[in-house]
Amino acid sequence: MNGGEKEITIYDIADKLHISAATVSRALQDHPRVSKKTKKLVIKTAGDMGYRSNSFASNLRKKSSNIIGLIVPRLNSNFMADVIAGIEKVLNNNNYNLIISQSLETMQKEINNANAMLVNRVDGLLVSLAYDTTNVDHFEPFIKRNIPVIFFDRVFDHDGCPQIYIDNYKAAYEITSHLIKQGCKRIVHITASQLRKVYAERYAGYQKALEDNNIKLDTNLVIINDLSSEAGITAAHQLLKMSPLPDGVFSANDNCAISCMQTLKKAGIRIPADIAFAGFNNDPSSCVVEPNLTTVNYKGYEMGEVAAKLMIDNLINKDEFHPAHSLVLRSELIVRESSLRVI
Repeated sequence: MNGGEKEITIYDIADKLHISAATVSRALQDHPRVSKKTKKLVIKTAGDMGYRSNSFASNLRKKSSNIIGLIVPRLNSNFMADVIAGIEKVLNNNNYNLIISQSLETMQKEINNANAMLVNRVDGLLVSLAYDTTNVDHFEPFIKRNIPVIFFDRVFDHDGCPQIYIDNYKAAYEITSHLIKQGCKRIVHITASQLRKVYAERYAGYQKALEDNNIKLDTNLVIINDLSSEAGITAAHQLLKMSPLPDGVFSANDNCAISCMQTLKKAGIRIPADIAFAGFNNDPSSCVVEPNLTTVNYKGYEMGEVAAKLMIDNLINKDEFHPAHSLVLRSELIVRESSLRVI
């Protein structure tokens, strides 16, 4: 034994047995090209010398950590909590564990998270991108090592990575059309960075609904922020300065819609009589706020389940080549009092 001072490597085992390091490596990985006798000898010698595999010892043969990494923008949303619950249910049933990290909406932190996941030797990575991520180069080391990367909700077009999302364009088109049917003509759209496909498509759906109803797009009615509660308050103050006042608001999430709505109510604006409101996500708070918020429902739990099932499927069939495919999940418009106006 070496007294624990120096980490034993496969080269030390190779020297002792007078065989190549490649043979030692193959023997430890239970490679069919190595004879049973050599495998036995290598494993016994490795044990005697105190060799520790880079991956966990119990996973020596199958080269698997049984850990899936998850990178999300923020953990403080009901939607993301539902997604994680769905992921964990499927992974636990398949004997996988989950490591979770959050990018806090910055690409730099996302890069750091990805590097940490690589060091932790995750078997696969599930990712919902930060607002300002401009490319996905930091996931290339996973793709090169044949470690599956799956994007969900906030996705990025990449030939090697499946994506799971809803039809954001269609949902936004429906919600904007609903506001127009309620008599709204000056509809503010509160959205986030257009780098994210999810927000770009919601914006495109909003634009198309206006166009189909012969309403000219007014870019002054488009507010881009981080969709936080604080941003909703700021947006409300922006709305109050508009002349004439808008008569409808479509926010790309419920969180921002609710704080905006509450701020306007304090300023004496009647909802929906003066300004009709619609959000997105169907957060539980959308049923608590008065009036209840019109929104788009899509199940975070289902998205998590689907993402995790696709990951397990990728890991089981890892050696078979199959092109990445995307899955589009269902969503539905839920109309509540915040947008229902008497015309």
